[in-house]
Amino acid sequence: MGLLSDPNRRKALTNLLTRLNTPICMVCYLAAIVWFMGLAFEPFTLRTYMSENAMGSTMVEERFPSGERALSTAREFDGHKKKAGGMPVEWLVKTMQARGLEVFTQSFSRTLPFPDENKERYMVRGTNVYGILRAPRAPRTEALVISAPCSPGNSNNQAVGLLLGLAHYFRNQVYWAKDIIFLVNEHDLIGMQAWLEGYHHTNITGIEYSPLQGRAGSIQAALSLELSSDVITSLDLILEGLNGQLPNLDLANLFYAFCQKLGVLCTIQGKLQRNDWDSAEGYTHAAQTMMLMVLKQASGHSWGDHGLFLRYHIEAASIRGINSFRHYKTDATTIGRLLEGMIRKLNNLLERLHQSYFFYLLPSLSRFVSIGYYMPAFGLLAVILLLRALDLWVNLGTPALAEDGVSEVEQASSLGVLSVLTPVVISHLTGVALYLCPVQMQEMAVEHFPVSETEAVVLTAIAIYTAGLALPHNTQRLLSGDGTELGWRVLKLTALLYLAVLLGCTALINFSLGFILAITLVPIAACVTPYMSKAWGVLAMVLLSPCFTILYSVFIYQELIEAPVTITEGWMLYLSVISQGVLDHDLYGSLVYPLLALFIYPCWLMFWNVLFWK
Repeated sequence: MGLLSDPNRRKALTNLLTRLNTPICMVCYLAAIVWFMGLAFEPFTLRTYMSENAMGSTMVEERFPSGERALSTAREFDGHKKKAGGMPVEWLVKTMQARGLEVFTQSFSRTLPFPDENKERYMVRGTNVYGILRAPRAPRTEALVISAPCSPGNSNNQAVGLLLGLAHYFRNQVYWAKDIIFLVNEHDLIGMQAWLEGYHHTNITGIEYSPLQGRAGSIQAALSLELSSDVITSLDLILEGLNGQLPNLDLANLFYAFCQKLGVLCTIQGKLQRNDWDSAEGYTHAAQTMMLMVLKQASGHSWGDHGLFLRYHIEAASIRGINSFRHYKTDATTIGRLLEGMIRKLNNLLERLHQSYFFYLLPSLSRFVSIGYYMPAFGLLAVILLLRALDLWVNLGTPALAEDGVSEVEQASSLGVLSVLTPVVISHLTGVALYLCPVQMQEMAVEHFPVSETEAVVLTAIAIYTAGLALPHNTQRLLSGDGTELGWRVLKLTALLYLAVLLGCTALINFSLGFILAITLVPIAACVTPYMSKAWGVLAMVLLSPCFTILYSVFIYQELIEAPVTITEGWMLYLSVISQGVLDHDLYGSLVYPLLALFIYPCWLMFWNVLFWK
């Protein structure tokens, strides 16, 4: 504290930081990248362990015997689904009732803001069917959920069959201390959102649904099943939920423990774990797995039905069966026993899962990176913004004298506030237009241009984004005269602090999104000035803009999942990602699109104004 309280020492420290500002910033940026990439190296990670005492042992005897019967039920479900042309509601109700469950249905409808061309739907109407197995040994104040989406075609029939098989088996057991809800939801996430809102008596997305006639206790945990084959080679665990939320790490540990016990191959991000961590191939594999998790979490998209449970503080995960070319196969009976073991362990919980981590990255299912390990990588990037802001602040505190002997601060006092406030306001108004206009103006665009509603929304968003590049010219026209040297420094100082707060708040909620944005935005924020080469400045600003960051992420993601695409295919995927982001915000309340449109893009425009400052 003496260093900061002594004026002379404080001045010496400030002079040192301003004199070495650029080298320190470069070292911090490189150190942040090296730190982050080093997180995939096994000696730098922690081995997963069970923190919840009630789930600390897998010494339960799984006896589920009805794998073949579940597959037979799946084939019967497939036949009734084809006959009904969708969810066979009546057959599901009768089948669940025959298994001794209290069965209820919920109808729902939702009109999308524009057609979802990926799934070819606009007016969505459906029905959810769920059955409740009441706990015989408890006051029925808590519940667990097992769900399986009713997917179109031949997808996920085996999951519904296995769910019904588990319901029949569980009905004959007497050790349940929690109600168990068996849910078959229609139209994937939309149906799940309707059921969750009905269960919790909320309506935050505007979906229309009938009230639930039957309820169980407070939901403690949920598992969503995705099986589309009679036999599978591995089970993939999906954790990423809406807005990058993750379930408690103990849920992933529980899945991994039972996979190890029953000899089931398990994957994360579709990748098997390797044991040769000390080789280049082993490290590359772990780094790819971790980066896939970062990209999926940064998207803010719910990658399974489980992702919507997390909003209600319900720990949930999706389990997806993968049937690949491997000779190793697992039958439905083994999968049923794995699920039985997990549900029995969750049944033992005396309180919600809370003792393990909620913020983590997984290079494999047996190793994890905690928030205390990955946050310094972001902190090094945030330090760059603070150092550049400190440098500007010191320079503003010692203004030069003009030719008439009057300080520049006094000379520009009348124009300084206006010259800074104007680009800030106009940038944010452009962000508001980017947020509101694409959906609101789709009908006008369709009338005047030969495009579909979805194309109109995406192209309108791109057009408004591009129109923002003309802001420096329009901003200067609103000012009486050229801007001052003080003006651009104050504007950049404001933008630096604004960006630091934005990225800091984002990283606390969704580290992956905050880190990816920081990697691209921090360099331009640190380097941009009106005196740099306009050609190189424009090129760097555009290539590191939020729009291009999304484009890079699309191509990197396709490379990581080993499905590379051409430039044309990548562009079409890019347009699809934009439309899906807008839909996710409107349908489920994803915050990524409003964050980028209302805050990140206007902040980037403020730096764009600095580059073209006159």
